[in-house]
Amino acid sequence: MTRTNIPEKGAIIQRDMETFSISPHIPGGFVEPAMLRKIADVAEKYGARYVKITGAQRIAIIGIREEALDDAWAEFDDRSKAIGMTIRSIQMCPGTRACKKARQDSPGLGFALDEEFYGKPAPAKFKMGVSGCPNCCSDSWMKDLGFIGTEKGFNAVVGGKGGGTPKPGREIAEGLTAEQAVALARKVIAFYRENGKAPERLGATIERVGFEAFLKAVN
Repeated sequence: MTRTNIPEKGAIIQRDMETFSISPHIPGGFVEPAMLRKIADVAEKYGARYVKITGAQRIAIIGIREEALDDAWAEFDDRSKAIGMTIRSIQMCPGTRACKKARQDSPGLGFALDEEFYGKPAPAKFKMGVSGCPNCCSDSWMKDLGFIGTEKGFNAVVGGKGGGTPKPGREIAEGLTAEQAVALARKVIAFYRENGKAPERLGATIERVGFEAFLKAVN
């Protein structure tokens, strides 16, 4: 039997086709020392080969055998597992909480988006990024939905993606408060859930339905 990813266990098959990786939820990559110790303890306890900081600002525990997956997850208080057709981890920079160049509190918006949307179903994978300034360290332009901090608030962009056929997003709003940004995210995600057809990403859905129709639906 060929092994594959096990979405319900948050497990991604590895190159050896025998072991898996799991990535405990770490909102925005802001991790407490106790969580770092827990990840190290779990990696050692269940024989992981190594741990890896991921592009999604999580820490993957790599090389766990299938029969140990449930026990490994049980070690964590937060057992949410966003892989497959879900809203993935929201990438965010330190924003005005630490960065001298930031214009907005990107973690504040990022945590609000994470709390409401992380792990929820979507037609395909759906990525968000929140950057505290136009330097865009969270790659907001390359996300399905991105927010970029300016002196006047957050600008919103949609339809971006990386991968083999990368494409930057298109700007749809300027000067949003954090509350307005979350409200816009609700509308964008609702549009995608209503109109998206797997495996297309949001940008492809917008192209198929029409940008003007999309704007009318989310404004």
